[in-house]
Amino acid sequence: MNDNFFNSSLVNINSKPSLKSEVLSQILYGEKFKILSKKKNWVKIKTSYDNYTGYIKNDKFYKKFNPERKINKLKSKIFIKKNNKFLPSKKYLYFASGITILNKYKNFIEFSKNKWIKKNDTKKISHQEKDFKKIVKLFLNSKYMWGGRTCNGIDCSALIQIFFYYNRIFFPRDSKDQLKFCKRKNKKNLDKGDIIFWRGHVGICLNQSKFIHAYGPRKKVVIMPTKLTINLIYKTANLVVKKISNIKNY
Repeated sequence: MNDNFFNSSLVNINSKPSLKSEVLSQILYGEKFKILSKKKNWVKIKTSYDNYTGYIKNDKFYKKFNPERKINKLKSKIFIKKNNKFLPSKKYLYFASGITILNKYKNFIEFSKNKWIKKNDTKKISHQEKDFKKIVKLFLNSKYMWGGRTCNGIDCSALIQIFFYYNRIFFPRDSKDQLKFCKRKNKKNLDKGDIIFWRGHVGICLNQSKFIHAYGPRKKVVIMPTKLTINLIYKTANLVVKKISNIKNY
């Protein structure tokens, strides 16, 4: 199984080789994966970052890719260069996507044939953002979408994982796997960086009293009082807190 690298801005990873099947997650530009099998015009893949499996449409993917920078804005507009002018397209690269540098011109970087983005929308691939709040708060008011990983739509577990993916640190994709992976916190008092798990849901404390999560019933990423959130989830979904961990442990 040779390494492949995804060469489009974004695509859904489906549970079966059909667009009508459940969307499990998404794959971003530059992500490395292996092809496990092929079925007609679909391929079953396993992502290298978090070992996630599912189906995407077959294509001529990159075989060699050495990311030098990554997107550190919610989304970065893709431009087309024509007569030394940069014309905006309708497409974007999304937060944490890795890119190579084919060419530079003024404040623009060419990452694929005549596809350019602004250099100021990127950081070096080695850049580490230690303050998780700077990343998760970028997604405030983004639409809730099951399987989503971008500002166009994101789910609860992806909101936690995206901090780690940006820093290229392993963290599981789904909340059930995050729950198993994370160590239980010993102290009972809630604090900044506490990851709170329910069955099928997760979010993170911004401080002792504020909590951010991609919340299905509100259909977006919201900041809510932590204790109110715990009580509301119990009242509306009959779910109790399963585990509390802290992001600084990873």
